[in-house]
Amino acid sequence: MTTVKRVVCLLDDEFEDLELWYPVYRLREEGAEVLYAGPEKGKKHIGKYGVPAVADISYDDLDADRFDGLLVPGGWAPDKIRRDARVLDFVRRMNDADKPIGQICHAGWVLISAKILQGRTVTSTPGIRDDMENAGSVWLDEAVVIDRNIVSARRPPDLPPYAKAFCDLLFGR
Repeated sequence: MTTVKRVVCLLDDEFEDLELWYPVYRLREEGAEVLYAGPEKGKKHIGKYGVPAVADISYDDLDADRFDGLLVPGGWAPDKIRRDARVLDFVRRMNDADKPIGQICHAGWVLISAKILQGRTVTSTPGIRDDMENAGSVWLDEAVVIDRNIVSARRPPDLPPYAKAFCDLLFGR
């Protein structure tokens, strides 16, 4: 009997719609269970282009022992998400457990605030390159960068290789 992989995707208003939905659907195609976590369970969050997503759980319910992976979509949501101590503690615990963490575009801000990028090799939207480097990472201008458990990508055109890389890491391929 195989165990279903459980992934949590962080939510707040103005997430980048494609950066949320594409990896989520890709993971669900692979058989993973994906839950949305937001500041408040049941709250609807609207993406930059108007597509809503509802939080299945609250940030209070984030427990690294309950999840096999973490997705952080970009957009403007990461600037809100990074201010929540519950999220930052969860990101650190997921990182300490070497569980896959996917971040794309501006999502790197969450990893910066969690202080897990020192000595790591990553990518992001070029707009936050300085932030990523100032957090101690080596920044590469590549579609996807994998450093141990962190899978990072630049922007929506990189979604196909990003989602594949995250799925491959999550499922041990």
